[in-house]
Amino acid sequence: MCESHEHLGRKLSRRGVLSGVGALVAAGIVGFPRALAEQPISDTPAPNAIKPEAALQRLMDGNARYAANTPREKNYSAGRAARVSAQYPIAAVLGCSDSRVAPELAFDQGPGDMFVVRIAGNFVDDDGLASLEYAVKFLGVPLIMVLGHQNCGAVDAAVKVVTARAELPGHLPDLIKAIEPAVIAAHGRHPSDLVAASIEENVRLNVKRLKADEPIVSEAMAAGKINVVGGIYDLASGKVALL
Repeated sequence: MCESHEHLGRKLSRRGVLSGVGALVAAGIVGFPRALAEQPISDTPAPNAIKPEAALQRLMDGNARYAANTPREKNYSAGRAARVSAQYPIAAVLGCSDSRVAPELAFDQGPGDMFVVRIAGNFVDDDGLASLEYAVKFLGVPLIMVLGHQNCGAVDAAVKVVTARAELPGHLPDLIKAIEPAVIAAHGRHPSDLVAASIEENVRLNVKRLKADEPIVSEAMAAGKINVVGGIYDLASGKVALL
């Protein structure tokens, strides 16, 4: 009798769990793509429905203003209410977490203009890739830029690990592993400045990885809806050089 009740309890418990999961699927997972796509529908093109080269030009024009210390005046409260329901960034940037490199400032853009993913060493990992795929698929960004920078500490650490077998604490070795291929590729060319060469190679490798992403980024590129480019930010001048 006790075993029967115990068996019935397990069945009811399992049924409750399955029912709960079913409710989550109905309310959450099924609705998730719809929620992601809830940009207002209009007959007019979205504000960011521009060609990739036009988006890149806007970024580089903004960078020229920033480097010359002539940024546009911005009213950060203007348009705040309108951005509650939708966002239309003109570019997504995969940048480094370095506190000296702020993409919105470096490109003289305002709130809602850029979709930024930052990680030390500006490399593509699964979470960052998913974020960039979201920007392409659901926000309609016409451009992705991988933005490296001069004197990158993460790349410098990777160089020390590759060339001097330096040992790092905590979770840093996991981060460095993602940058090591760039260091190894750059090292094979015997550059005079291995750190600088590795920074550039790291940007190039991650541009290549993003272009090969299937199906979202590669399909958008094939349709001419998006481009992926790389750049290096100079800490001293504030200028971005395209690779």
